[in-house]
Amino acid sequence: MSDSSKTTANYDIGTLCVQGGWQPRNGESRQLPIIQSTTWKYASSDAMGALFDLQAEGYFYTRLQNPTNDSVASKIVALEGGAAGLLTSSGQAANFFAIFNLAGCGDHVVSSSALYGGTLNLFTVTMKRMGIDFTLVSPDADDATLDAAFRPNTKALFGETLSNPSLDVLDLERWAAAAHRHGVPLVLDNTFPTPVNCRPIEWGCDIVTHSTTKYMDGHAAQVGGAIVDSGNFDWLAHAYKFPGLCAPDESYHGIVYAERFGKAAFVTKCVAQLMRDFGSIPSPFNSFLLNLGLESLHVRVPRHCANARAVAEWLRDRPETDWIHYPDLPGDPQHEKARKYLPHGSSGVIAFGLKGDRARAIRFMDALKFVSIATHVADARSCILHPASHTHRQLTEEQLAAAGIPVNLIRLSVGIEDPGDIIADLEQALRA
Repeated sequence: MSDSSKTTANYDIGTLCVQGGWQPRNGESRQLPIIQSTTWKYASSDAMGALFDLQAEGYFYTRLQNPTNDSVASKIVALEGGAAGLLTSSGQAANFFAIFNLAGCGDHVVSSSALYGGTLNLFTVTMKRMGIDFTLVSPDADDATLDAAFRPNTKALFGETLSNPSLDVLDLERWAAAAHRHGVPLVLDNTFPTPVNCRPIEWGCDIVTHSTTKYMDGHAAQVGGAIVDSGNFDWLAHAYKFPGLCAPDESYHGIVYAERFGKAAFVTKCVAQLMRDFGSIPSPFNSFLLNLGLESLHVRVPRHCANARAVAEWLRDRPETDWIHYPDLPGDPQHEKARKYLPHGSSGVIAFGLKGDRARAIRFMDALKFVSIATHVADARSCILHPASHTHRQLTEEQLAAAGIPVNLIRLSVGIEDPGDIIADLEQALRA
């Protein structure tokens, strides 16, 4: 677990990408050290006992916390402008922990229907088997529809800032207001924009998640996730909804997280309970690799956006293109919301469809030379996939439609190669 007080404060986001997190003292390593250890030594039994009682800060087992992981988490907390955060073993683990830390068997969550396929499956299949019910609503649902989805046992509202792969821009202010009208936090997956292009906490979001595997890493070198708590949601004001945070935890001698830990309550509970029991923590070496990616995040993201804009404009004018969706293009249905929430660019991801059947999309992708067919996205290298055949292939056509994913949708993740070379590869594949 890490809080923002341990990072460089009041710096521009580019400086935080480079200087945030690890702060070496006199004579210490300038580079973030990899603490590749499962355990720590203490001089007395009482010193170790204080850690298990959550009465002292420190480390006792890497399944819960590790100093390398916490240093990187503190950088991400600073980038998002949050109060506390933690790293997880994957983006899936981050979204699972963020919701399961609030909701249990018999509870309910409202979520945008425009979600990454893995998250959709996590919510509507796996967590449903755990007794948590999810109501999916369109990201463009009006206030009346949003309000009607809430129930007395609703514990959170969830969405993606920029949805994967449909590229819907969520109306952050409106969704935050809806969540707060019903006394629950807004949880947002901010993977695609990254804090370089959007800081959802500034728009009223309470908890931010990331798949750090994507742009934050940027090199397909590690898999990981992150959770950042804004520290702004008043758990005690809604204590009846959140007994896990506001009632005594008998597994820690009756501690009440919201009273003892204040702005760090959500993250402390997440570490003390969920990490303790599930152990979904990244390896310190993975966190080291993630930190290297974060150091160039503010340089890479604008290049991704500029390249994607050039490719999107080229695709828009091709006769083979059936439709194209990229929020940065004027005239795109999401353009006005993107100008508000993503004024520096949305991401390097483009959604488009080719005229013809599914087989034509497959032939096109198979003819590409250096743009790779890959399940990955948001990488320095350009990559492509067909969601209906790949990431969302477990969904029926009705479910695909509900998630805003046409059967002919192709997701193109534009890398940071020369844009002319990217376009040339796409052009020769279209001819083929």
